[in-house]
Amino acid sequence: MKNLDVSCIFVSNLAKKEIVRYKHHILEILRKLKLALMDLIPIIVVVVFFQSIVIRQPFPQIGEIIFGFLIVIVGLMLFVEGLEIGLFPIGQAMAYALAKKGSLMWLLIFSFVLGFSTTIAEPALIAVAKEASIISSSAGLIESTQKSMDYYAMGLRLTVAFSVGLAIVIGVLRILKGWPLYYLIIGGYVVVMLMTIIAPEEIIGLAYDAGGVTTSTITVPLVTALGVGLATVIKGRSPLTDGFGLIAFASLLPMIFVMAYGLFWF
Repeated sequence: MKNLDVSCIFVSNLAKKEIVRYKHHILEILRKLKLALMDLIPIIVVVVFFQSIVIRQPFPQIGEIIFGFLIVIVGLMLFVEGLEIGLFPIGQAMAYALAKKGSLMWLLIFSFVLGFSTTIAEPALIAVAKEASIISSSAGLIESTQKSMDYYAMGLRLTVAFSVGLAIVIGVLRILKGWPLYYLIIGGYVVVMLMTIIAPEEIIGLAYDAGGVTTSTITVPLVTALGVGLATVIKGRSPLTDGFGLIAFASLLPMIFVMAYGLFWF
């Protein structure tokens, strides 16, 4: 009888611990959903204000809009969680392992491939490249055939991806060598201004936008993790002052390369 009582107490305590653990997980999920909602509140306020005060029309299909916002909130929460438990740790771990290996060549190859592969897969870049091919075709800048439009869009994506890969390599070398960030950034923007003078007018706006679409959902987490991971493991480097800045290069070089791409096409 005593053994039975002990077993019941043990099971009861175990059940209580499980309930506390699940309660903690639920509260953590609710907290993260609240943070995602707080991030979206400015967008919601702007949409509601203009629809209600400026346009003065009721929301079409209000049920679908609310359902869509709920999906966005959950998706944003899951995306941020995925970055924290997946992309950031793997980026830092690979940077740490390659730095410890002591092979500069493999580190630079990894940096280039990381920048190239993440950029070529960016949904924002795919959308912009496709839209640019359609508009360029409508303006008569390229042939109005599907093959020509696809070739132009893919060429644009490859150009931007190559430039980002090269930018990450330069950024990694900056971390390794301790080069001042502002020298490289100022020099890069001088080149951008010079390219703006000689590049075809039709490509300039697209080139500047290309610098923005490369710093999106896939590229930023991995590249940031790479920079912080390298600066953490390399002696004499600070993750705060040396680990960041790779994204600046990833935004800068595509502008130069896309304008050069325009010189080739137009």
